[in-house]
Amino acid sequence: MAESDENTQQASQADAPIGAQAADAPTARIAELEAQLAAAKAEAAQNWDKFLRERAEMENFRKRQERMAGDRVRREKREMLGKVLEVVDNLERALAFQDTMDRDALQQGMRMLQWQLNELLKAEGVTQTPSVGEPFDPYVHEAVESVASKEHPEGVVIEEVRKGYKLGDETLRPARVKVSAGPV
Repeated sequence: MAESDENTQQASQADAPIGAQAADAPTARIAELEAQLAAAKAEAAQNWDKFLRERAEMENFRKRQERMAGDRVRREKREMLGKVLEVVDNLERALAFQDTMDRDALQQGMRMLQWQLNELLKAEGVTQTPSVGEPFDPYVHEAVESVASKEHPEGVVIEEVRKGYKLGDETLRPARVKVSAGPV
């Protein structure tokens, strides 16, 4: 029996550390999970801060781009208007001398102003839309009248009422035209 008491004592001593280990295991696991949670919360806070900073940077970038685009438009507008003012100056000079000019000199002055304006438009990329004799194109022409014509087939522009202009490939202003309805 002494041996059995000894075995029981040894077993209870062996169980004590296992029981203490078992009690410490959930506490250690909880501490480890709490540390992981705290680390995840810190990382989430850092990521949120990075997100907010990036978002603010994108908003600032957008505003800066809008401001630059507005400045570019104003600068180009000023340049264009400066060129137009040169033509206006020449027109005012011509009008100042209209009383002293004869008809031929006045016509020559007007032709020079027209040439100056056409050169200005050409330099800015503006071209006239071809119309008379061309097939009607609703993208570049605006029909104001359909006219019966024995000389022209149906759908051909026979008269230009107002010139049309393009800026590059884009229609700036459609030409107002009269279109042949063909022989009636």
